[in-house]
Amino acid sequence: MAGRVIVIMGVSGSGKTTVGACLSEDLGCVFLDGDDFHPQSNIDRGPWLGAICQAATQILLTNPTVVIACSALKRPFRDALRAANPHSSAAYHVSFFCLQAPACVLADRMRQRSATGLHFMPPSLLQSQLSLLELDDDEGIITVDSTWPIHAILNFIKSNINC
Repeated sequence: MAGRVIVIMGVSGSGKTTVGACLSEDLGCVFLDGDDFHPQSNIDRGPWLGAICQAATQILLTNPTVVIACSALKRPFRDALRAANPHSSAAYHVSFFCLQAPACVLADRMRQRSATGLHFMPPSLLQSQLSLLELDDDEGIITVDSTWPIHAILNFIKSNINC
């Protein structure tokens, strides 16, 4: 079995959840938010990424496509998402779309969410996330300006899904 996984990645405040949820609705597929898989102790990324991969693999057994919102800041994290669940015969193709915006826009978004209690990431950690972000040219990650209107972001991603 082969399926398609579309990962909407980026630092906190880039719009991963909003874009991922809207994209999955447009495509008529399942959406997984990586934040829903975080353990209480967020130090070890292995189990977190494993849980996301396992959920994606299960979904792909009955659905051809799944959209995942996940920071995936470092290449080893993306490599884990590219690998099919080793305990399954399922295989899938993974496309990465990195949402990017100026730091001041991201910080403002994070402050707004923190003020309403909608997210756990404090704005004070933004710079560390930006420093961790690794985008290697050879990975074929497509960058998207997340300051665009949502319909423009969705149209851009949909037109580049198979690249």
